[in-house]
Amino acid sequence: METYIVGGAVRDELLGLPVADRDYVVVGATPEAMLARGFRPVGKDFPVFLHPRTNEEYALARTERKTGHGYHGFAFHAAPDVTLEEDLARRDLTINAMARAEGGTLVDPFHGQADLAAKVLRHVGPAFVEDPVRILRLARFAARFTDFSVAPETMALMRRMVESGEADHLVPERVWQEIARGLMEARPSRLFEVLRECGALQRLMPEVDRLFGVPQRADFHPEVDSGIHTLLVVDQAARRGYGLPVRFAALVHDLGKGTTPADLLPRHHGHEARSVELATALCARLRVPNDARDLALLMARWHGDIHRGRELKPSTVVSLLEKTDALRRPERFEQLLQACECDFRGRLGQEDAPYDVPEVFRRALAAVKGVDAGAIARACADKATIPERVHQARVAAVKEVSKDSGKDEEQQGQE
Repeated sequence: METYIVGGAVRDELLGLPVADRDYVVVGATPEAMLARGFRPVGKDFPVFLHPRTNEEYALARTERKTGHGYHGFAFHAAPDVTLEEDLARRDLTINAMARAEGGTLVDPFHGQADLAAKVLRHVGPAFVEDPVRILRLARFAARFTDFSVAPETMALMRRMVESGEADHLVPERVWQEIARGLMEARPSRLFEVLRECGALQRLMPEVDRLFGVPQRADFHPEVDSGIHTLLVVDQAARRGYGLPVRFAALVHDLGKGTTPADLLPRHHGHEARSVELATALCARLRVPNDARDLALLMARWHGDIHRGRELKPSTVVSLLEKTDALRRPERFEQLLQACECDFRGRLGQEDAPYDVPEVFRRALAAVKGVDAGAIARACADKATIPERVHQARVAAVKEVSKDSGKDEEQQGQE
């Protein structure tokens, strides 16, 4: 029985990156032999065991045989006669198909180390086509390893997978899982660029794919269409280290622009309502978690109004805070402001430009929170007037803080 470290741990070690988790392959063993050594079995699809002390995963060397469409359409064969090379041959990319023996020897039958040096993402072999999740995984690796390119033959293979309909069998949960992971990588725009180049984006997220080639606005750089702008916004969210809900909101904030009638371009009148409708459908289809979905819908509806924050009347600002539930969900409203900042900066030449609109809303929210709604309610003889009285008190508070803010800015200008 021989044990090898495999996959990402070997890859990251060779790249000089921190190794968080180690996966092991055991060659020449049986399930009974693993149980006799105290390993605990996990999973039902194939024999994987947890080490009795470290809880690290040890999988028996196995081969795979395609039996149907999609991620689950495989039969696995694990036996003592399965070799390490046969196990590595079923993996997706050459850079993930390396192993290190207990003595330190590198096992690299598919030249993954050379592809690491050349910064190339290349499929191991023809079995790549059997699992459509590999398209998403490769795109995610492109977002992580931002200076790696996709081998031309691998891109051609992925195109054929999409054209054959294999990508259509991806289950929504797995699509979201990989999209979410890709959004959290260093440069998530590359995930969508790779998916678009092989045709998978049109199949998996047609609402996003339709943005490309659609003019943004007349005041935008002519080379930045709505799709490119969206990717710039997503990368801004990654650059600032914002969380998944903000990054997803950045991705879907402008979906309605992909359906603007040609005779209106480059104007996008009413695109907010269309964006909300399309984002709602996308979230339902991919079963996006509630926190990411809710922020995305708020961003799609309100980002234009927030950008105009300095021009809005105090009553409009208060209405916006109320409609976005900012008083009860201030953390989510702060995420909305973060997403709006990314939208503002997702334009050529504005990456580091000043954007003080969030401060307008932060000051207004603080003022609104200072209004004692309970005291107002107790003072109202006619209870039906309470909501309006509270609203008016909030408006008065925002007017006051806006007046003070204007004085501060005037003073700073004089200095």
